[in-house]
Amino acid sequence: MRAGHWTDVLDKGSETDRSEKSSPHSSNPLRAYFDATVNGKGIWKWSHYFDIYHRHLRKFVGQDVRIAEVGVYSGGSLGMWKAYFGTKCQVYGIDINEACKGYEDGTTKIFIGDQSDRDFWRRFRTAVPDIDIVIDDGGHMPEQQIVTLEETLPYIRPGGVYLCEDIHGVHNQFAAYLFGLTDSLNACALKAGAGSAVTSTPFQRVICSVHLYPFVTVIEKAANPVQELTSLKRGTEWQPFL
Repeated sequence: MRAGHWTDVLDKGSETDRSEKSSPHSSNPLRAYFDATVNGKGIWKWSHYFDIYHRHLRKFVGQDVRIAEVGVYSGGSLGMWKAYFGTKCQVYGIDINEACKGYEDGTTKIFIGDQSDRDFWRRFRTAVPDIDIVIDDGGHMPEQQIVTLEETLPYIRPGGVYLCEDIHGVHNQFAAYLFGLTDSLNACALKAGAGSAVTSTPFQRVICSVHLYPFVTVIEKAANPVQELTSLKRGTEWQPFL
């Protein structure tokens, strides 16, 4: 109810495009690629996705990176990822439409299967054991998205990124599932006799952060396992606890 009736005292209406003006599309190579695509294989994206991509994925540019995209459709985004990440990028497309096999080339492998089929994901992991990035732009149904997350996130390499697009609608079932995961980041059971220290849960040990955006969720994995969460103190002057 609070969100539905939200009023922001700093919202000036006509100034809502300020961020658009302060970060021109030319500074985002993904948006620049999209804007330059007039002919050829189609790309269909919400415009605010490009800043989200660039924010979380630019650390992989120029690296030996493996990306799996669920939902190939007309094949345009496959070329976008290769142009963005560079020549060391290997792209794996996943789609239920067998015609998408035609998009394969030397750096692109297409797998035909149903993203809600756990047996398909087991076969995929056997064929592709190492993945750095998973982008779910597939069927967009909550039951499909849940299976895809469960079958890919635990297998993404340390420091990797999972991104799910098109999470639409209030009270979305996949969003509710994500809220449960997010809540798990706050688990806090203090170690006896250890001061302000918490042994990380298995989830906290490998999940660095969960980011929620309009229609998009990004989950980042820790580059190194976090074994313990500690609360540190500095200084000598302290107010007494009430």
